[in-house]
Amino acid sequence: MKAAPTRSGPTKADTRALAAKGLAEVALRGASLRDVMERYAPRLSDPRDRALLMALLSEGARWWLRFDAAIDGLLEKSLRHKDPAIHALLVLGLVQLEILELQDYAAVAATVEAVRALQRPQLAGLVNAVLRRWQRERVALIAKLDARPQTRHAHPAWLAAALQRDWPAQAEAVMAADNREPPLMLRVNRQRAERDVLIGQWQTAGYTAEIHPWLSDALVLPHSVDVTRMPGFEDGRFAVQDGAAQVAADLADLHDGLRVLDACAAPGGKACHLLERADIDLTALEMDAARAERIRQNLMRLRLNAKIVIGDAGAPKGWWHGQPFDRILIDAPCSATGVLRRRPDVRLHRRESDIAAMHAQQRRILSALWPLLAPGGRLIYITCSVLRAENEAIVAELLNDQPDAHAVPFALPAGQAAAIGWQILPGDGDLDGMYYAVVRKDPQPGSPDGTAPAAIRPAS
Repeated sequence: MKAAPTRSGPTKADTRALAAKGLAEVALRGASLRDVMERYAPRLSDPRDRALLMALLSEGARWWLRFDAAIDGLLEKSLRHKDPAIHALLVLGLVQLEILELQDYAAVAATVEAVRALQRPQLAGLVNAVLRRWQRERVALIAKLDARPQTRHAHPAWLAAALQRDWPAQAEAVMAADNREPPLMLRVNRQRAERDVLIGQWQTAGYTAEIHPWLSDALVLPHSVDVTRMPGFEDGRFAVQDGAAQVAADLADLHDGLRVLDACAAPGGKACHLLERADIDLTALEMDAARAERIRQNLMRLRLNAKIVIGDAGAPKGWWHGQPFDRILIDAPCSATGVLRRRPDVRLHRRESDIAAMHAQQRRILSALWPLLAPGGRLIYITCSVLRAENEAIVAELLNDQPDAHAVPFALPAGQAAAIGWQILPGDGDLDGMYYAVVRKDPQPGSPDGTAPAAIRPAS
């Protein structure tokens, strides 16, 4: 009798089954997409299977609010709570057909096989019937989903309404941008490398990159790659950072010898960029010790030095020693509504009720750190939010409360002026959504009255 052949590793069905389990954790149990990816990816040895897993998890989270509603309309009785992995698998079936655009037969057949990999063979017929019905009634079902902003763009209803309230002319474009894969942007460490030299080295190694038109340290890659394999990574010659975040170093208007505080600094991208720009005395403040370790790791790889302090930005008495800072950078905790294209699970976990709590925390930090700013110094307030309640409303309260605080006007080549500061909306210049405001403290009599740059202009 011939022995049964042994499997050399997980099948594509197993990969889809694993993705369904992970997506159910993210969408129905509140797990972090990043955490699920980090836990699940090592279970697959084939890089192609891992790539499929990542695509299914990322796009499944991005489009959950659209296809979750569609599955409800295709089932007589919901499986969401009774069998969450099968419900998530059905969502992934539609993601494969509509988003990843896999061949219809392969997507349906592999999804049905994944039911068996999930050890639910009795549900294989149901899953097959649901996906076949979607194919038959696709046009009418899509029209129904497209009738509402929340299912058209897979955004929670409260956020779709908030975008239409805060940015009525741009809301549709913002939600569409949230559903496009962002480019991979890198930042050249100008202390250790030059952009043109790096581009040449990467071209020799088979990588393509373009200079960003107006960010002086940014390079754009056409698609995601494993940056740890690129020439210069181990030597600290570049780092991964979206272009919108790179604006901070320009607005800080640095020169050698300044004392700088980067509050809420983890994972350290902006702190490192500031250190790459000038010889400054920088303190990187972070409340979470585990996240502070990421700052240390980034500093070490980029060969940079800063003082890392564990402490609450809203309670300086616990860590501040009385010497004021010339620059304070506050990358405030926020709703992350500007980075949904990179963090698609945020739309599943963020609640409208969170915004008031965020507002209180942002105001607490801003009020606590203002007294630490030296006269004539400037504070840069940043969020990765697109909601006015977290942005110009917060800065307006500071300006109202502090008679020595004055907003510094500036302009960027992407985005648009807010009531105070500047808002980059998701997709503006193909950047993430990010808000900036620069606030200057009145100088002491006789001291220089420096101002932040009036504009950042495209490179000539």
